[in-house]
Amino acid sequence: MTECDTTVRIKLYDDDDDDDELVIIGHRSSPIRTWLCILPCILTVGIVPLLFYWIPRLYLKCMFRTCSLSEATKVLIKGHYSQVWVKDIYIVNRDGNRMERFPSEGLLALTSTDSWSHLRYFNYQKIKFLWNEQVKTFERLKGFENGMYASILHSLAGTTSEQHKIRTILYGDNIIGVPITPLFKLFIKEVLTPFYIFQVFSFSLWYADGYTYYASCIVFLSVVSMAVSLYQTRKNQRNLCNTAMTSTVIPAHRGTDGFHEINSADLVPGDVIEIPRQGCMMPCDAVLLTGSAIVNESMLTGESIPVTKTPLPNPTSLGHADLEYDLSQHARHTLFCGTKVIQTRFYESHRVKAVVVRTGFATLKGELIRSILYPKPVNFKFNRHTYGYIGVLGCIALIGFIYAVFRMVEFGYDTGRIVRRALDLVTITVPPALPAAMTIGLVYAQLRLRKKSNVYCISPQSINIAGSINCCVFDKTGTLTEDGLDLMEVVPSNPTRFESPVAEPEEVASRDLILAMAACHSLIRIDGQLTGDPLDLKLFEWTKWQLEESGTSEEENRFDTFAPTTVRPPTSSPTSPENYGIMRQFPFSSKLQRMSVVSRGLNAKHFVLFTKGSPEIIRSLCKEGIPADFLQVQDTYTKRGLRVIAMAYRKLSMNYLKVQRATREELEWELTFLGLVVLENRLKPQTKPVIETLLKANIRCSMATGDNLLTALSVARECGLMTPKEQGVLIDTDTSGMLQMTTENNEPVSDGVFASPFRFVVTGRALELIFKNSEVAFHQVCVRGTVFARMSPDQKQILVEGLQHLGYFVGMCGDGANDCGALKAAHMGISLSEAEASVASSFTSKTPDISAVPAVIREGRAALATSFGVFKYMAAYSVTQHVSVLFLYWIGSGLGDFQFLYIDLALITALVFLAARAEACRKLSRYPPPSSLISVRPIMSLVVQLVLMIAGLTAAYLISKSDPNFEQYDHEEKEEGDYAGFENTAVFSCSLYMYITQAIIYSKGKPYRKRMYTNVLFLLYTFVVVAFSTLIILYPEPFNDFFELEPDSDFWYRLIYVDIGVLYFFLSWLIEDGIIENTCWRQRFAHRKTQRSVKPYRRIERAANTKQSLTDAFNEINQTLQSESNGVSESAVDVDEEFEQSDENDEMSRL
Repeated sequence: MTECDTTVRIKLYDDDDDDDELVIIGHRSSPIRTWLCILPCILTVGIVPLLFYWIPRLYLKCMFRTCSLSEATKVLIKGHYSQVWVKDIYIVNRDGNRMERFPSEGLLALTSTDSWSHLRYFNYQKIKFLWNEQVKTFERLKGFENGMYASILHSLAGTTSEQHKIRTILYGDNIIGVPITPLFKLFIKEVLTPFYIFQVFSFSLWYADGYTYYASCIVFLSVVSMAVSLYQTRKNQRNLCNTAMTSTVIPAHRGTDGFHEINSADLVPGDVIEIPRQGCMMPCDAVLLTGSAIVNESMLTGESIPVTKTPLPNPTSLGHADLEYDLSQHARHTLFCGTKVIQTRFYESHRVKAVVVRTGFATLKGELIRSILYPKPVNFKFNRHTYGYIGVLGCIALIGFIYAVFRMVEFGYDTGRIVRRALDLVTITVPPALPAAMTIGLVYAQLRLRKKSNVYCISPQSINIAGSINCCVFDKTGTLTEDGLDLMEVVPSNPTRFESPVAEPEEVASRDLILAMAACHSLIRIDGQLTGDPLDLKLFEWTKWQLEESGTSEEENRFDTFAPTTVRPPTSSPTSPENYGIMRQFPFSSKLQRMSVVSRGLNAKHFVLFTKGSPEIIRSLCKEGIPADFLQVQDTYTKRGLRVIAMAYRKLSMNYLKVQRATREELEWELTFLGLVVLENRLKPQTKPVIETLLKANIRCSMATGDNLLTALSVARECGLMTPKEQGVLIDTDTSGMLQMTTENNEPVSDGVFASPFRFVVTGRALELIFKNSEVAFHQVCVRGTVFARMSPDQKQILVEGLQHLGYFVGMCGDGANDCGALKAAHMGISLSEAEASVASSFTSKTPDISAVPAVIREGRAALATSFGVFKYMAAYSVTQHVSVLFLYWIGSGLGDFQFLYIDLALITALVFLAARAEACRKLSRYPPPSSLISVRPIMSLVVQLVLMIAGLTAAYLISKSDPNFEQYDHEEKEEGDYAGFENTAVFSCSLYMYITQAIIYSKGKPYRKRMYTNVLFLLYTFVVVAFSTLIILYPEPFNDFFELEPDSDFWYRLIYVDIGVLYFFLSWLIEDGIIENTCWRQRFAHRKTQRSVKPYRRIERAANTKQSLTDAFNEINQTLQSESNGVSESAVDVDEEFEQSDENDEMSRL
């Protein structure tokens, strides 16, 4: 980096995702350019400043010059999705005062929080980027915890007043502030949008041209529309503000005054706070130093299961090596902002203390709110093509403008009249109501989803995208299957074989197995109710034991002044030797796939470690007790779709102090196997019918679950994700960590398997290895994979993004727990959780089953078809009106004020709003609706309408001249605005039927919407306007003055105009429905398009030699792994060592 660098690339996050990369370009004001821009700003009466407001890049280019970032006063920021922002650069000193220049001696040492004298920074999406003079670039402000060691965190005693002041300047107030924009400012921002500017221009032109009534009606409707928009925007801001705001009073240690209560907004990183015993809502991210806390993290994870947070180990007191604090690795010691602390536990009179590490938008909750405030932009083909079509309409308007100018000049009109009449064509060709008309289908779909399917949508634009979904990924537990588990049986084990399964605890001969089931859990009592993980609860309730927590001082003293949770048999007394105290817990980790507790009986001399987890992991940790038929018995249950939990234990020959200091890896090894617990997780009643519906609609379905491979495969077969004819090809890692492919019977894969129908069944570990080492193999696994088991949250997101990269429109449905990343990444995320974390997904279903998936897709297809039809209708209508006016401009005439009013309000606006009410078709078609406006069918449709319309208007125009009473319109004899004449009557009469016909043919029902006759209001209104239009054409006498019709026109000629309209209707319907939108032609075309598709997933589906290419890729990956590891141990304990650094990472993964 050199002093003259004007452009740098920086990352929002320390990862490999290119989506987070920003390009920063420095700019400095140029007095010469500024003065040169003043004159155009004045001469254009504000148009140039308006362009600067719309296009910030143009503003910088015209008034600023590029310069090195060290000299810049503004920066141009380019995002990954072609987004552009302009941000000011600020300079402040330690007193918080703004400065004009950045002193060379005022360097910010990014590794230190307090050692700086001046700050130079800019803010981007609630993130502060600081200037680093040493490397000449801007860097994201790092958290207080960055590079912080556990010993330092434990040594902190709060902040001084000076530290508080400078950290407030550096990190800002502890507020997740969602600004509620004042109504006046909202109004100004709304008015300055291109849509409303164009409307203001149109209003002014219409008033100047004498269309007073028409303009007044459109102004009224626009004001109402703006008021509704402002109300909805303000309401959304308030709702989000209420969700984001966390303000409370909390005890904090400041200076030498000890603890006293302060407002949470005043907290800064480094403050030491006390967590009240009765609990509180956490206002920041803080590391727990002493005591423990029971926390409800449902706001962030969707799980309402209480989580126990333990203090960060103090290496000074424990005698361990110091460790660097990492937010992801030490999540179980971290209290996150927005989570509810239910209660705290402490020993003797000690406080439950925590040190603040992150505040405001830097917290985990702040990141969530940021993702809502600044969502990933939707790059949808339909949206892109609409702008192209508007550009085409603009070109048509330009042609009409030139034609009108030349014609009006020939008539000798004055300049003002020429300009007004010519510009009027622009407002006709590009209708101001187009944006509102395009969104009406989404509004109706959103209302139907809420009313009929109990599905709530926070991003209406996602509804159209949902109409293109052709691939769905489902979580299993809680989504496809019931949340609750039924314990079927327990299978005790002896050193040589499994014993007979038992269904009651009294039948279990092994005392240790009952103890393991009763003690190995994380259950707690809250207000007298036993709460915790449903699996823990089910196992504990089966034993019929009782759980008690610390109460009297006598009970606390029984365990060396430590007050643990105790479990005891139903018949024992509180002082019975059979009682066991849970001395230490190792919470369940999805990566380690197990949990453990250290327990000790009353008056017992030894501690006992009880462990439960996946059979594969527990088997790898056991030294003895593994029956010879372990795998056969396990497979017997998992192939039936049952969930299997393995239990083990180990007697510990160490004292209390060593137990507390020992690491998890030092305790969880050389275990003795005790037996298996078999649970049943039933399918939800709606699962199988919904999967059948989606597969019939040619929507690919797959499962991503954290469960066992064979269990997931069995559930997939049971719910219909895999047919009996399809063979499962299992892709997993062996005990040495190498990739392998086997059949369901654990046999090598032969060529015959790939010659018959097959699907891949992949573990998350294998998928991640393939993803990192072979793009070709990863794509094949994504396309041909149906079951993805043992998947972590990150791996689910990798799968969803991989499918998107291959050209799929991906829908993800999960219960909100461990699925947040995938839900957010998918095109259509449907959360079955009612927690506030569901705001990260596009849709939230209050009905906890997957019936919401086809409902959203149906409404999405209906909305997309409606948007498609509405756009074609608006384009056809504007061109029809444009051509009508051109015909009349030829003779110096035009359409009257009330003629425009009747066409635009009574016909176009009403028909559009009523046609958009068409409900979604119940049956899902095999092909999604088209999302491209630049394709054969929509272009052909509009061209046909253009040809028929020109032919019809030409015929009416010429026929009007044959009327025996015909009189040529003379613009010189008529007053301006008086357009009554034979030509006007002919063109106006025929065009009415054309507008109605276009509304009908573009409101076609099946296959995406119900048939037209079900839309009763639209049907009735169509009959009314057809009847009324026929009435004013055949019997115009009562309406002559209002509509400016020719009173002397012959009746039989007026009847011909009706005949032309009827003929136009039948020809349009015949061509549109019989040829362009013909079902047989459409399906044949769609099939041929599928066969010729260039999308990556289509090419992979058509590719051959799958086995050979995968085998070669796997061999290459295994060789790479072998060379990197230099020979991996044959023991499966290496799986544990691989995740050694992340044994405490489970909660962060869920978040």
